[in-house]
Amino acid sequence: MAGHSKWANIQHRKGKQDKLRSKMFSKLAKEITVAAKMGDPDPDKNPRLRLAVKAAKAASVPKDVIDRAIRKSQGGDAEDYSEIRYEGYGPNGIAIIVETMTDNLNRTASNVRSYFTKHGGNLGTTGSVSFMFDRVGEIIYPATIADADSVLMAALEAGADDVDSDRDGHYIYCADTALAEVSEALDKALGESTEARLIWKPQTRTDVDLETATRLMKLIDTLEEDDDVQTVTANFDVPEDVAAKL
Repeated sequence: MAGHSKWANIQHRKGKQDKLRSKMFSKLAKEITVAAKMGDPDPDKNPRLRLAVKAAKAASVPKDVIDRAIRKSQGGDAEDYSEIRYEGYGPNGIAIIVETMTDNLNRTASNVRSYFTKHGGNLGTTGSVSFMFDRVGEIIYPATIADADSVLMAALEAGADDVDSDRDGHYIYCADTALAEVSEALDKALGESTEARLIWKPQTRTDVDLETATRLMKLIDTLEEDDDVQTVTANFDVPEDVAAKL
């Protein structure tokens, strides 16, 4: 899902869940299959698979779909996917990172490039924008789980590095290599989180006007509708007055 401003992230994600639930299920199942194929098919022995299953459950993916995705990884006919990251600029120079999982590199590269071009952006080379982001683990809890101070204390004790709390929820950040461990510790301290995943966290965000926000949303929509695209992250924020118009 898109990793831009929290407002846009939450609203955009809800809309995508309602509009493209089956497509989202497919992408989550693909991550489960790849994680299981790369490691142990037992989530208790495979941190990446454990997080993938957790994300699927949080999105209400049926258990039989999860189990089938794991079984698929052990079959000889399982697809051979490559994980490729694309970087570029959207309208008004907004930095965008696109993570894909594909069995056809030429198709995916051509599609992603065409999406950027069509919506007023341009695709760059690997490393052209990722230096403006930090690769971290993000664990999300609803605002009602506890007050900000309690969440901060629990997060620090679990090994997290930072917490950002607002009316929408608590966003806990940790080193990318520590995500599984920190997530498990927080599950014990606070209960099951809403999400636990690796993200590209923007070092700074740029406020955008209504026209730019609208064009960016169209580009992100188009990218996320592609079956090969797993996540889209951008370094923009939507001011409240613009968000109200959107």
